[in-house]
Formats: sequence, C-alpha cells, structure tokens
Amino acid sequence: MSTPLVVGGAGVAGLAVALSAAPRPVLLVSRGRPGAASASALAQGGIAAALGEGDDPAQHAQDTMVAGAGHNDAARVDWLVSQAPAAVGWLEEQGVVFDRGDKGYRLGREGGHGRHRIVHARGDATGAAVVAALAACADAAAHVTWLDAHTLRALGLREGRIAGLRLADAAGIMHELPAADVVLATGGLGALFAATTNPRGADGFGLALALEARAAARDLEFIQFHPTALDVAGDGPRPLLTEALRGAGSVLRDERGGLLMAGRHPLGDLAPRDVVSREVLRHRRGGGSVWLDATVLGERLAADFPTAITTCRAHGIDPLREWIPVAPAAHFHMGGVAVDALGRSTLPGLHAVGEVACNGVHGANRLASNSLLEGVAFGRRLGAWLARNPSAPAGTASRWVTPGDEASPFDLRTLRALLDEALGPVRDGEALRRALARIAAMPGLSRAWQGRLALRLLHAALARRGSLGAHWREDACENASIHQRIATPAYGEIP
Repeated sequence: MSTPLVVGGAGVAGLAVALSAAPRPVLLVSRGRPGAASASALAQGGIAAALGEGDDPAQHAQDTMVAGAGHNDAARVDWLVSQAPAAVGWLEEQGVVFDRGDKGYRLGREGGHGRHRIVHARGDATGAAVVAALAACADAAAHVTWLDAHTLRALGLREGRIAGLRLADAAGIMHELPAADVVLATGGLGALFAATTNPRGADGFGLALALEARAAARDLEFIQFHPTALDVAGDGPRPLLTEALRGAGSVLRDERGGLLMAGRHPLGDLAPRDVVSREVLRHRRGGGSVWLDATVLGERLAADFPTAITTCRAHGIDPLREWIPVAPAAHFHMGGVAVDALGRSTLPGLHAVGEVACNGVHGANRLASNSLLEGVAFGRRLGAWLARNPSAPAGTASRWVTPGDEASPFDLRTLRALLDEALGPVRDGEALRRALARIAAMPGLSRAWQGRLALRLLHAALARRGSLGAHWREDACENASIHQRIATPAYGEIP
C-alpha cells in the first residue's frame, strides 16, 4: 500500500485533491471544519465555464489572457478552460446544486468576461455551497482521514526531498509524521494586508514554509485587489461585494453621482479588476468617495444576492435604497510556489495547488471566477496523478524546516499598514524601499516569518520596474495614464 498523501488545507483545492486521490489514503489537515475558515467558503463569485450559447473555451481563454496582461502560460490556460464544463459536472456529481432557470444554468457575467459564463450556487454563496458539498463527500470517503483543528508547522527533509512533517493540534502539542508526498493547499496571503477580503487564516504561511524549504517561487509581485470591498471601519477582513452585482447592472458612482468608469475602459464597470481598483483608489486619494449603486436591481437584489443584502444590512446600509461605500482590498495572490502543470514544486515530494501555487494560468491579474475553477480542475488533476504515482518513502527526516518566529500583534498591525501603502493597486519605488527599510529596522518583524515573506514580496515588486497587470508602478516612465489593455486583442494575438 502506498504511503498516505498529506493535504494541507480544506478549501476547494485541497478537497478536490483529497477526493480525487482515491484509493490512496489521504490525511487532510485543516485549521477548521468543514473548511469554513477558507477563502473558498467566502467566495461569492461563481465558476467560469463556457456553457452558454455562442460561447466556447477559446473565448474564455482569450478573456483570461487579456485580464492576465498576456503574462499567462497559454498552454495551461487552454487546458483550464477546456476542463471547465467537466469541472462543473464533477461538482454536480459531488452534490453541488447550481442555480438554473428555464433554459439551463443561470449564467452571470463578471469583470473581464465578454460573455455571460459564470455558474452560481445559491446566488452569491457559491463558495460556501461548493465547500459544504465537497466537505460532506470527504467526511464520507473511506480513504480520507480528516485531521481538523491541526496546523502544519514544519517540513522534514532528507537528501533534498520531503520525508516528513510536523503538525500542531488544538492544544499546541506537536505531532511528527512520516510523509513522501505533501500537497500545500493553504490559500493566499491577503491577511498580511490591513484592507483585505481574505480571512485571517489566509496569511501566507504555506508559501513561507515552502520558500524556507528552498522551493522556487514565481510572480510574487502580482497581488490582485478587489475594487468593491465594503468600506467600513474596523479591524479585520472587509466584506466583499461580488463582481456579479456589476454584472447584473449595478454601477460605480463618485460622490456627485457620476459614473466612475465612464470613458475609462471599453468594458466600463466590468473592466478587469486591476483597472477598476486603480481607478477607485485614485479617486479616493484625490479626496473623493466611491459608491456601488445596486438600487437599479430592485427586488432582484434580494433574490440573487442574499449574501450582499445581509452583509450591508449588518452594517446599517440598505442597498435597496442607498448606495454602498466601497474601496479596494487585497483579494488574490497570482504568485506563489512555482509548480508545473501537475502541481509539482521544485522540491521533490512537495506539491501545491490553488492560491498558494503559481502555475502561470492567471498571469499578472486573475480573471474573475477562474479561482474556484482552478482549484477544482488542477486539484482533481493532481489528486488523480498522485494516486497513480506515489513517491517512494525517503526515510527518516534528517532536517526540519520551519518558517520561523511569529510576529507580535503590534508588529503585524505595522506590517499590514506598510503593505497597504507600498504594495497596493498603485505602487512606486520610493514607497517600496521605505517599507523594506522599515521592516529591516524592526527586529520583531525582520525575524518573523511574516516579515521575511513580506520582504520577498517587496523585493519582487521593486525588481519589476515596469507595470504589468496588477503590478502598477506609478513611477514607471512608460505609464502615461492608468488605462491598460484598452484594445481587446483577438485570441492568439497576445504576445
């Protein structure tokens, strides 16, 4: 019998790997159960798939490449979009009930998409619906042992490959396990920012651990900001207002009621997220305010967007009658652990999938609703491959790798403020260097794994002097305006 496969993370990507690895035994490690603490469960958007009349994978690929500023791996994009219909079908087989109308799926449209191709479940609660269904399947799967309330703390290495891991349980007691294959599905790093839509658990720990173990990284500077986080005071993640609201007809307005995106991009309010986020930020920095007007949706708002309604009303806002204050917030990391098409890192035995990984499919800016799709498609592929190709045990670990010390709450608050300023939707070299110097001058941060990870992000952003996708350098000489990718090239014409 093959050695158990260890999967760290119980969001969509981790669950897809675990279920698809049958009959190989799987140890599924997560901080919570059933993956409720994951960014996947908070995802209000749906799953992009070319299922509508007149649509096809080539058009989906074109939109993905345009949104990613042509920095995408074209072959992997083609594979992803070709798998999208099958991914939706597989999720239905696992018990996900997608929203349908008289003519089939109720397909929505989001930023960067030229067509209605977003499949939703329970309106704007797709992530929660998908995670709940996959978690129930994992609970029932004979080959999956779920270690909830556990966290991955260290990787054991022997002769340059994975040999074991250490887990901490809810009481803080450390447990050491042999392992030949470990899959990181630990999510992104939005929690390193003060303004973020991510849960606090999306802190980049898995990425930091992989980098300390000398796995290669890729595209660390590309961090996507969602343009419509609810702009409310308080310490903690900011509630997300799904892009599907704009796809349904909501619009962004300035403080005078003017249309914020009018004349700014051919797709207007549905321009790629990097473009809209920069425009929102620039207007706010100029002393203005930005509002999402969803009143035009009328009663459809309550029917199709129950999460948005509940969120707004919890903060004293009635979106049926008043505009909603919005601001950009860190949302998705396009960079991560460098992996090949199967999810294998440069460290033998270590694999990564989902937001912690970078396989090149998202390029410099992720297309809306491609994230859940990526987690399902690449997760299924990796799980099935590892079931057929288990690594041979390497023996007892001879060296243990940990990311390092934890930053104090005070240092974390400082770090989040620094990254908001230096690594936001609009950047410049002076702010990047200032943040680097500040972290280096704070022993509590420079020794903490959060600080060291932030230094890697800052150095990557400083090294890329020009603008590309979500990495927009205000001080780059070629930047004549905030507009980017005004023309939409035909598929195949992107360099």
